[in-house]
Amino acid sequence: MKTIGLLGGMSWESSVGYYQAINKGIKDSLGGLHSAKIAMYSVDFDSIEKLQHYDDWDGTAKILSKAAKNVQNAGADFLLICTNTMHKVVPQIEKAIDIPLLHIADATADVIVKKGIKTVGLLGTAFTMEQDFYKKRLNENYGLNVLIPNVADRKIVHNVIYKELCLGNSLPASKVEYLRIIESLANQGAEAVILGCTEIGMLVNQSDTEITLLDTTYIHAQKAVEWAISK
Repeated sequence: MKTIGLLGGMSWESSVGYYQAINKGIKDSLGGLHSAKIAMYSVDFDSIEKLQHYDDWDGTAKILSKAAKNVQNAGADFLLICTNTMHKVVPQIEKAIDIPLLHIADATADVIVKKGIKTVGLLGTAFTMEQDFYKKRLNENYGLNVLIPNVADRKIVHNVIYKELCLGNSLPASKVEYLRIIESLANQGAEAVILGCTEIGMLVNQSDTEITLLDTTYIHAQKAVEWAISK
């Protein structure tokens, strides 16, 4: 079994989900008392969040590149960044390490393509929804049409993530708003909606709606299990 490298803490609330999903996936695949071999580095999210909102992505890249090296030095065979937004600085991180990086958008796109879906909605931080690093990868590498909410709804989605979910708070009123926004994307033609922030699964899940939801935390974790047990 390969050692899975996790770069977490962004936020730690969703990193818990990664740890659980990966270990459950290994147990389900191998049985018995098997659990995952994991090397994890968890950063202080306060520093990252401030740099994000100051638009200092070079600063975030320096912190995460150093952390990624630590994961590699701890014996990881490949790396996962346990957040969608910070995949913005994947090129800088990849230059700093010698092990493969399992990109969350690639793992998610693989599931979408296998389902035969062509148009997807995307929820996430404003950075993920509005900037090109995520949407462009899905479009150019996989031919997917990506829809995002309107300006007002993007603000709601973003604020709920940072002001509630990253603090471990899942509020009923916010769930209602998210489900409304998901339905709006479906009405615009989305065949499924990507939960493109690793905290969103704390608020909504497939049992809440008939619209297909793609939980990137679970998808990323399951792909890591596949890589870990592959020959």
